[in-house]
Parts: sequence; structure tokens; C-alpha cells
Amino acid sequence: MAKVTIIEGSGHGAIADWLEARLARHLAAGPGPIAITVPGGSTPLPIFAELAKRALDWPRIALWPGDDRIVPEDHAASNTGKIRDLFEPVGAHVIRLQDAHEVPHFALAWLGMGGDGHIASLFPNTDPRTDDPQSIRRLTPDPLPPEAPFDRITLTIPALLESDELLFVIRGDDKRATFEAAMRGENDLPVARLLAASHQRVTCFT
Repeated sequence: MAKVTIIEGSGHGAIADWLEARLARHLAAGPGPIAITVPGGSTPLPIFAELAKRALDWPRIALWPGDDRIVPEDHAASNTGKIRDLFEPVGAHVIRLQDAHEVPHFALAWLGMGGDGHIASLFPNTDPRTDDPQSIRRLTPDPLPPEAPFDRITLTIPALLESDELLFVIRGDDKRATFEAAMRGENDLPVARLLAASHQRVTCFT
């Protein structure tokens, strides 16, 4: 497992600064496009709003949701719709997972984590594998989260690991304890499986 760097007490602006610097470095490395995958839910939204204000070469950046609920993009539960609303106006390309055929190498895979240790929509009941032959799966969480009782589409662990580096934003003491236990190999939750198989730099903002 790669070493995890934990950065304490970071606000939305500081995380957006970090992301801006990382994206600028990748854009400067060559003339082609770059792809990143980003999380859904409420935690990243204020960070997205800050990041979208930054003067990056957005038309060269493709944003892939790490997962989404199987709902129309104008539904309140749609991750893709929220990401599109923020980033398409500045010129970025937002990918709909249901339309994707080939998942690229990501300059950055940014992930959140649920209290049960799930990442993207890889919940413990789905038994996500580090050797999954598929890059994208459609699945049903069990139990269905009451705030979002929908089937999901998600990148798999191998797709997330096809990246130059991993980023987590973990809020709350309970989630942090779960994440740190996963770092130490003390559980077999989806986040622990990802971290155990990771080879790239991992940064976690708290």
C-alpha cells in the first residue's frame, strides 16, 4: 500500500487550491486532454464551486463522476447533473457513466467515503474486488440508503486505481477512525481494499 498523507483541518478553499495546483501541473505536462474522477454527495459541492472559479484550461479537462444514482440528470439525487451545472459553464467536459464505453487513465481519482467504508458506490454488500474485470458496474446497495434509495452505476476498484494519485476528503471523527483503521489494514471494507492495492500517492484532507 502506498503511504497516505493526512492534511488536517482543511477548508474548502485550501482543498480547491491543492486541486488547482495538481490540475495545472498535469495540464502543463503536455498539450492533450486530462481526465479526473470526482465524488458525489454533498461534501464536495462547495469545493467544486471554489474550483470552478479557478483559471484552468477547462476545455482540456474531462470530469468523470466516480458513481451516480440511476436517475435523470435533473433529479435532485443526480451527481452528474450537479457536476455538469458547475463545470460545463467553464468549458469542462462532464462524462455520463451510463454512456461511457472505455474508462481512461485518470490524472487524479478523488473519492469520498461513507460511514460504512464504501467508496464511490462500492458498498460492503457488493464485495468489490481489486481484480474486477469490469471498469464500470451497475449495482444495488443493500441496504438502500434512505436518503438516496436508487440503483447505482459506479467505477470499480481497478478503474479508480488506474490513476496517478488518489485524493480523499473525510469529514467527521467517526469516518476518520474508519479510514485510519482501513489504512492500518484492520478491516476489509471497500476503502481498505482500495488502499491495500494502491501504488500511487494518497492524500487525505480532513
